[in-house]
This record gives sequence, structure tokens and C-alpha cells, in this order.
Amino acid sequence: MWPGGPAPSYVRLSVRGIRGISGSYRGRKGWLAGAAGACLLIAACSGGGGQTAGSAARPGARSAPPTISPPGGSPGVSPQAPITVTAHAGSRIRSVQVSTQGASVGGTLTADTSRTRATWHSTWALHPAQDYTVTATTVDSAGRPVTRTTSFRTLAPDHTFRAHIYEGYGQTFGVGMPVILTFSHPIRNRAAVERSVQLRTSRPVTGAWYWDGNETLYFRPQNYWPPHTTVSVDAHLNGVEGAPGVYDRHDLTQTFRIGRSLIVTASTATHHMHVYRNGHLLYTWPISTGRPGDDTPDGTYLTIDKGNPVLMTGPGYSLEVPWSVRFTWSGDYLHDAYWSVGEQGAVNVSHGCVNMPPADAQTYYQMENPGDPVMITGSPRAGIWGNGWTVWFLSWKKLVRGSALGMAVQAGPEGSRFVSPASVPPSTASFPLQTAKPGSAAAA
Repeated sequence: MWPGGPAPSYVRLSVRGIRGISGSYRGRKGWLAGAAGACLLIAACSGGGGQTAGSAARPGARSAPPTISPPGGSPGVSPQAPITVTAHAGSRIRSVQVSTQGASVGGTLTADTSRTRATWHSTWALHPAQDYTVTATTVDSAGRPVTRTTSFRTLAPDHTFRAHIYEGYGQTFGVGMPVILTFSHPIRNRAAVERSVQLRTSRPVTGAWYWDGNETLYFRPQNYWPPHTTVSVDAHLNGVEGAPGVYDRHDLTQTFRIGRSLIVTASTATHHMHVYRNGHLLYTWPISTGRPGDDTPDGTYLTIDKGNPVLMTGPGYSLEVPWSVRFTWSGDYLHDAYWSVGEQGAVNVSHGCVNMPPADAQTYYQMENPGDPVMITGSPRAGIWGNGWTVWFLSWKKLVRGSALGMAVQAGPEGSRFVSPASVPPSTASFPLQTAKPGSAAAA
């Protein structure tokens, strides 16, 4: 809807000459809305036509052609420099066509203070070492068109980096699992990387990006993921300058699934663990955690991997341990401990792991997915950041502060957008079933 009523005929925009390249940007037009007016998705095409700059539809009629940036003939253009088309005063943009051999180029059409369609910007970084031809047509108040065409080439970088995602295609993870992106080169332009990543979630989710150093980027929800959520990641990184002179040459896409909720709370003080599935207490089992000096550390962890058996070694022992589920990098597991059944439920005798009865360990092992929360409580030993997937050690405020943009992210079926953290309502989620307990990593 044009502001104030139906769009007049002179702003019905078109894409012409498309041949061999999709005419839509991944089917998600709804997320390219302009901040002050209607939006336009314009795909790259293989041909451009129309009048030359300065020509008009009526004999003798002339109006100023649109301004296009980067200017024509520019060599070595930075891929992060957006294509911008600007209409002159009294004119409106009717169509923009971008021809290239690379991926389609989508953009956003925004209105000026007079509520006319005045400026078009490309959405994502351009691809390196590509030729681009931009053809833009504007019309004046009398409906007279004028077209300008320019061409330029983006630079070929000498240095590149790659991004990787931990989650595999179609895999299922627990409700605590963060999106984990890692980079092959230290990232200095973190804000540009964050802006390039879109999330689509089958259920509405609010969260934030968090940088752990300069080569790892997490996305964590404010509270645990809604069970059975499908998550798609579209990282438009091709052409993003992650550090001075260092560009990515590839986009990254992935889709995975959040499964049912499975949450463990294990008390080193009561020597029992509770298992909750889909919000209901399913089991209460006796356990034995780390003995004095080898105390199991407090904190809300996530399961990482598992094995049946896992070879465990330490001072005075080397043993293949059945039904073992790992939750720290230093080697803490929930596992079958047939040798300590007599102490389980009464005293802590392990080297730091959570010892379980054999049948209970097998039951948990067979239910577990990576990213299932495990909350350890009652220990005199505090949890250590980075010893496992410890993103739930962070409060919501600390999580947001770890974003280069300092913004929260709202995601849903149509995509994601950055929002002010102040606009996010305070969480009403309860722990341990919906979120982690604040300060859970502190020693008891």
C-alpha cells in the first residue's frame, strides 16, 4: 500500500530481461521493507534496456537522470560499497535493474520526506571480482521517464577468510543449543559480519549475537528455544570485509532442528538428579559427583557429544566407560558408573563426572541430543567460562553486550531483524524448564 492510498501507476516497478537468474531473492520479499515507505525486491537480470541518460518519452522533454553509486567505470570497487540509486527532486524511481554473472541483487526502496520513492539501496555485500551493470529509470511529476545505465567492477581480494557452522544440515539439537559460527581469520569488522547474517525460525524467537574472542560468534536465545523449532541460517558473507583487506568469497546457509525439551538438574549436595522432558519431571535418580578436590563445577552446561564406551584416563585409572555423555571440554560426563552404585545417592566419590546407575545412564544416553541443558548445583567449585558450551552462564544483559551492534535480534518465519534491547520485554521464563538460573556458574 502506497502511503495515503493505492500506488499510482508511475510507481509500479518492474524487472525486465531476467534470463537464467531467479527473479526473487530466496522468496523472502517481506523482510526488505523500507523504514519510511513501501519496499521493493529487485533481482539481478541478464539484460538491461531502456532509454539512455537524458532521454525522455516525449519529444523535447528532458529531466535529470537518477544518480547511481558507485559511478560508472569505477574499477576495484569495495564489495561492501552498496549500490545506491537516487532520484532527483520531483522524480520517483520506477525501476532498477542490476545485471551480473553472480547471485541476484536485492534492494530496498525508501521514501523521502515528501513520501516519494526517492532512494534504492542494495541489501547485501556485492561479490568480489564481478562486473555489475545498473540500469535505473525515474519519472518526473508529469510521468516522463529518464534512464541512466552505469557499469563497474568489484575488486579481487588478495586475502580471504571462510566461515563454518557447527550445526549440520537436518540435525536435531537440544533447547539450549546456540548457533555457532567460526571463522578462519580473526574478525575485526564484527558489526559487518553480524549484519550479514539472517535467521529464519519456525516459531518467534528473541535472542542476540555474542562474540567469544574474534573467531567465534554465537547466537543464543534470551530463553531456551521453543521445542520443535526449525532454524535456518543465511549468512550473506560473500564480499564482506572481515578484517582490513580480508574478504569472504562464499555465502553460508544451513537448516537444523530443535527437538523436544530434555533438561537435567544435578545436585552435588543432595546426590540426586532430576530429568525433565517436555516440561514434566520424568525421573529422579541417585548420583555421585566429584569428591572433595575434584568437585564437579556449578553452572548451566550443554551436552556436547557422547560415546558408548568412552575411554577415560587419569591418575591411577584407564577405563572404557559405557553410556557416557560429555558436558565440559575438560572431561566431565554423565555416565554409567557400575563401580560406585553403593555410594550413589549418598556421597561424592568421582573424579568430577556425574556417576549414574547403569540402567539410568543408558536411558539418558538414548534420549540425549547435543545442546540439552545440564545444570550442576551445590558445588563449592565455580564453573569456568569456555569449559564447554557455556553461553548460558551469561545473563541477558551480558549476552547483548557481547554483540558488536549492541542489539537484540527478533526472528520468525519471515526472517530476522535487529531491535533495541530496551524494546524487549523482561523475561517471564522460569528455571530450570524455560531458561537458565542467573548466576548458576557461581560456587555454592
